Amino acid sequence: MNVNIDWKAIMIAALKGFTQQLVPVNGIKINAVTGGSGPPILLLHGWPETWWEWHKVMPLLAERFSVVAVDLRGAGFSDCPQGGYDKATMARDAHEVMVALGHERYAVCGHDIGGMVALPQAAIYREAVTHLAVLDVPLPGWTGWEATTARLWHFGFHLNRDLPERLIHGREYDYVSTFMAERFHDHSSFNPANIEIYAKAMALPGRTRGGMEWYRTLAADHAAALEYKKQPLEIPVLGLGGDQRFGAQMVPMLEEFVTNVTGGSIARCSHYVADERPDEVAAALIDFIKAH
Repeated sequence: MNVNIDWKAIMIAALKGFTQQLVPVNGIKINAVTGGSGPPILLLHGWPETWWEWHKVMPLLAERFSVVAVDLRGAGFSDCPQGGYDKATMARDAHEVMVALGHERYAVCGHDIGGMVALPQAAIYREAVTHLAVLDVPLPGWTGWEATTARLWHFGFHLNRDLPERLIHGREYDYVSTFMAERFHDHSSFNPANIEIYAKAMALPGRTRGGMEWYRTLAADHAAALEYKKQPLEIPVLGLGGDQRFGAQMVPMLEEFVTNVTGGSIARCSHYVADERPDEVAAALIDFIKAH
């Protein structure tokens, strides 16, 4: 799977009014896609996706917000260094992107691994993060963390050193398409063209390893999150998930970390909420930020 600049240009061209740039932060370069105007909101994707996860949500948010969607370190067109995949370091990447773009205070929304980054970002940069939204993910530090992740086969597989990279190499589309299909409820929203984008991104040098490293730090992330719980967040927090996945657990889970959380389940939806139900996700984020 050869990826060239034309593919990158085609992606950004599909979003009218958005631009793309590499932002030097925290010793690396992070790919950031920006557009819209108004209060800033940062969008953090999950595995095995890239900033493109949000491409249906971003135009809806851009009518009211300055939208920033990034590729996390190790994914897409961002750098994939040897280390720094603990979620506190990835949160620093994301925070420094916002500061570099002139956003000293901002809302942050993270899905999946991006949610695992967004929570420490809000906990560490309390003067900067005004609103936090976490979408469909079990969070390190949660009392149900060990029991829940023990049932998720890919957590154990991904944290193995070198083995996933060797098995996935050359089979990125097969792995990504099968993995995501298992976690879609409404398969009419499952676009093979988007799967191809994620698979090509994973096939870039070092990116499969980068994605696996997000899982290999989770024991340390869990220990760090137990410390965040000692000082609960007081900002407004939204917890959402698919009713077929983690939706029912999002609010009670976040109540362990924060004092002011609303949210719940998105109907007829599984894990990939921004892909399956972009209108509902955008409307929920708009209403949430407007209300606070």
